[in-house]
Amino acid sequence: MSRLKIVHRTGFRYERPATASYNEARMLPHSRDGQFVLQSSLEISPPATQHSYTDYWDTRVSTFEVLTPHEALTVTATSVVDLRPAGPSGPALDWDGLRARIPLSLALTECLEQTPATDPDEEMTDLALRIEAEGEGVDETALEICRAVGEAMEYRRGVTGVNSTARDAWPTRSGVCQDIAHVALGVLRAAGIPARYVSGYLHPDPTAPIGQPVIGESHAWVEWYSGEWRGYDPTNLVEIGASHVYVGHGRDYGDVAPLRGVYAGPSGSELFVSVELTRLS
Repeated sequence: MSRLKIVHRTGFRYERPATASYNEARMLPHSRDGQFVLQSSLEISPPATQHSYTDYWDTRVSTFEVLTPHEALTVTATSVVDLRPAGPSGPALDWDGLRARIPLSLALTECLEQTPATDPDEEMTDLALRIEAEGEGVDETALEICRAVGEAMEYRRGVTGVNSTARDAWPTRSGVCQDIAHVALGVLRAAGIPARYVSGYLHPDPTAPIGQPVIGESHAWVEWYSGEWRGYDPTNLVEIGASHVYVGHGRDYGDVAPLRGVYAGPSGSELFVSVELTRLS
């Protein structure tokens, strides 16, 4: 088991003061199998009243509005989380069992449908069909797809943007974790496996001394369904473990963006982000 502290600061700087802004944040983890949240809080500057709820995908959402002129908006999420890797609790469904279960669940049906961010091109579809044709089980097929995508793609900043899609990233075989997750989702769904996008954090150096802050970033990986949800990090080609902190999931990045909002005032804003992770045990 490990204990991590995460401090995630993000927000907007405006070229000229915004007269008002309306925002929602998905930055706080919640307890689930393998993860127990000891502490979590959201600080907003300028100060604003928060309203919290759990969205359709069971992600914690904080909404707030700032109704006075402000040159910048800063949101700081601080969490302390105990992590214990949780393995599968039972055997996986076979293909017939999976196909029979999907029509009985709206969530599974939605996680099988492609979105504009995950819609596969011809090469991605061919990859899905080739791996599916090998005749392995659902989990083995999903794992091979995730590894094939992760091995083929290079992690590179600056070649894609927040609105880039799998069709943008796959031809160049490059992008950030968001892009790699979108490609993996597109291929998994093309193979007939319900899959979802997971937003969270990853401690980049599990050997860092206890108490030493390490610069990190928001992270993304995938989960697929084979009787229960099972996760894999295709960017780093690793199983989900005691360095991954889960925040939320959805069909793609758009369902779990850490901070989004609109503001009133002259056009022109700049997003800033920093993430600091500390091993506490």
